[in-house]
Amino acid sequence: MRLFDFSLKVNGFKIDKAKTALAKIQAKNDADFKTYIEQKKQEIILYHLKHNSFYKALGKSITINDWNSVPVITKRHLQQPIEQRLSNGFTTKNVYLNKTSGSSGDPFIFAKDKWCHAMTWAEIMSRFAWYGIDFNSSRQARFYGIPLDKKGYYKERVKDWFSNRYRFSVFDLSDTAFKETLDRFKSDKFDFINGYTSPIVQFAKYLKRKDVILTSICPSLKVCIVTSEMLFEDDKTLMETQFGVPVVNEYGASELDLIAFENTNDEWQVNNETLYVEILDKKGNVLPYGEEGRIVITSLYNKAHPLIRYDVGDVGVLSEKSTLRKPILKKLIGRTNDVAVLPSGKKAAGLTFYYITKSVIENDGNVSEFVIEQLALDHFIIRFVSKEELSNEQKMVITTEMERYLEPGINVDFERVEILKRSKSGKLKQFISKL
Repeated sequence: MRLFDFSLKVNGFKIDKAKTALAKIQAKNDADFKTYIEQKKQEIILYHLKHNSFYKALGKSITINDWNSVPVITKRHLQQPIEQRLSNGFTTKNVYLNKTSGSSGDPFIFAKDKWCHAMTWAEIMSRFAWYGIDFNSSRQARFYGIPLDKKGYYKERVKDWFSNRYRFSVFDLSDTAFKETLDRFKSDKFDFINGYTSPIVQFAKYLKRKDVILTSICPSLKVCIVTSEMLFEDDKTLMETQFGVPVVNEYGASELDLIAFENTNDEWQVNNETLYVEILDKKGNVLPYGEEGRIVITSLYNKAHPLIRYDVGDVGVLSEKSTLRKPILKKLIGRTNDVAVLPSGKKAAGLTFYYITKSVIENDGNVSEFVIEQLALDHFIIRFVSKEELSNEQKMVITTEMERYLEPGINVDFERVEILKRSKSGKLKQFISKL
């Protein structure tokens, strides 16, 4: 029985029709595909200008044949009651409703009409199929958060059952918890791992300490797919070594769709079938392939709620090898609000600090994970989980490296903790600015 498809259908999502529609899009030749994209862009604008009062007010200056006249929507625009943002004919009762994680600092409730959500799932299923994963039959080892209240907890467990997956909590990353995880892999025939990057990295480190290759005890495992947090190259190498399967990087946004997915040629292939992705500069101009800027995305199918030229809050680069038919995400730099401001006025991506620190303190395996917070222009604190306290020499090396890469006069404090605080969803934010 195709339980996953069945669960979607029961909730009003026409997944069979969506799969057929997506297959037709994917079969188009280059010329027809270009026509399809232009038609969908114009269709979605015209629809919302006619049927959505929120968008009508926002898009007063739009010239239909001039895409550059279409305003960029930010999360701040969307922080008003969902009822005020829905198109005519849609209510909170006949749409798919959810809430963003708030990792950008601007959480909001969003809506998708049911056809749009069906197309989202068709796209996800299509990409996972590159690695032999079928949501109806493939068993998933899921590393995500889970609500701790009784109602929310059991709701997620029921969803997990219908989705043929077993969920491991990301809130306990102790060796005791990982031993139970390993025991589950011994007794369950998992086909793939899916979840947040940081807890899966910690599991790989545990396997390394125990000298275990996961496929030796779970030979059914085909692939590991990580999402929602930065994936560093050395962590990817570690996971592939300890799991014995390819590690695939996924980039998505719950309010949109799957945005990019690593293909079998190690390219981060952008979803250009249900989305239209652009890279813009600070003034809103479209940047050529190869240049770094804001990631701005249009949902081509969401009629319930306009997400047109929507700034997702991330900075990235599309590869020079990109085409309209096959855009490639060359680099995802991080969130636009993850920026450190230094005493001189210089700005640096928050992940710069993370890269520097990571290269110094993770080499010997003592520190399992850490986060960095900026408390003042010249004051940073590194909170870390470790078997042993860092030596004064190690702390001095990190401070010196930060000054060398950035600028002198930076004060760095260190705090060893038992566990790092994660968001309610289970994500770990590597850099936080408190300025």
